[in-house]
Amino acid sequence: MKTPGKYSIETGPIRPPNEGSAGSLLIRATRNCPWNRCVFCPFYQGEKFEIRDVEDIKRDIDMVKKICSGQFDTSDFYYESVYMVRGWCKGGGKTAFLQDSNSLIMPTEQLIKVVKYLKDSFPSLERITSYARADTILRKELQELIDIRKAGLTRLHVGLESGDEEVLLLIKKGVTPEQHIEAGRKAKKAGFELSEYVMPGLGGRELWEQHATNTARVLNNIDPDYIRLRPLTVHPKTELHQMRMRGEFQMTSPHERLEEIRLMVESLEVSSVICFDHFLNGWRNKEGRSLFDMSYTGYKLPDEKERILQLLEEGLEVPESMHFDPRRSTMTSL
Repeated sequence: MKTPGKYSIETGPIRPPNEGSAGSLLIRATRNCPWNRCVFCPFYQGEKFEIRDVEDIKRDIDMVKKICSGQFDTSDFYYESVYMVRGWCKGGGKTAFLQDSNSLIMPTEQLIKVVKYLKDSFPSLERITSYARADTILRKELQELIDIRKAGLTRLHVGLESGDEEVLLLIKKGVTPEQHIEAGRKAKKAGFELSEYVMPGLGGRELWEQHATNTARVLNNIDPDYIRLRPLTVHPKTELHQMRMRGEFQMTSPHERLEEIRLMVESLEVSSVICFDHFLNGWRNKEGRSLFDMSYTGYKLPDEKERILQLLEEGLEVPESMHFDPRRSTMTSL
């Protein structure tokens, strides 16, 4: 058993699949979530939101640099920190992700200092990314966003979840469809690459159709660089789980979700890349393999729109028992 060292590099609980492991260096700029009310999210319950001190963040970056140099006794570090950093270094050190849930909320001057220090410390970096809430983007002046992007933060991941007003109210997202549109357009105007996250199943059986069509409407008005599908699963330590237990929310089946995605895709008029890069996209084809390409490169619209629709039809022809069914899941972590 490895003995923990006395130093660690602080990291948070979540990140996008394409921004972790050896793919991206994880730097924690903020702790937890400033909103923390979404009924489906279990990650920050009871935790206080904090913006980390710039000097503390810089110290973590300095520790990463020491590990990468190979001239430092890594036994002084926690094993997990060394494992993450060494994997990232071996991968070329090209991308970094600022945790936690909404690091764009940092005061602009502080965020720029962190991003510049990170880039100066690692000239190999080609991309720095962060989660961001739509209302945070709206609170920043356009010039602030441009300055942040020029400093080196080049991609934002935004949890749209749904473009339907009733669904957004149900899940207590705290923003409206029109705010999502305004924020998405503003981020793109500032020059950011934009990933919008959509949650199939979030409307349940009652609202699935309007969830699909109105989500497509919002996406059409934004035309993000990426649309990433994150199907709903209900964690037992969430308000949505309690709603489900009371019969106030009925989860959709694997086929119902495919029908929902089909309706959304049919309505899309974007030049985005749509990605199924998460294990919860657990549909199978006739051979029992993954129905969709789950790589981070995804399917480019509109060129591959018909290909996606063909795959959806194939998935609907496969017995539901072959697909991952979130209604039967006892998943306690994501």
